Amino acid sequence: MIDQNQFLAQMQEILEIEDRTLSPDEKFRELPEWSSLAYLSTIAMIDDEYNVIISAADFRELQTLGDIVRAISERQ
Repeated sequence: MIDQNQFLAQMQEILEIEDRTLSPDEKFRELPEWSSLAYLSTIAMIDDEYNVIISAADFRELQTLGDIVRAISERQ
């Protein structure tokens, strides 16, 4: 089972966000820190930390950080 708070902390690290806390409702693509490098880092972190692969097509369907958490949980 994925720990949502741990995941959000990992995303804050990937996005180099230090001045605020991310929430599951955040639309990650709308964050100013989101980039193609952040996408690749997120995919790599999900694979390394959770041993889960989310295809590019499936990832495109995800809108919020909570959606990513659910996608990981469904694939574990």
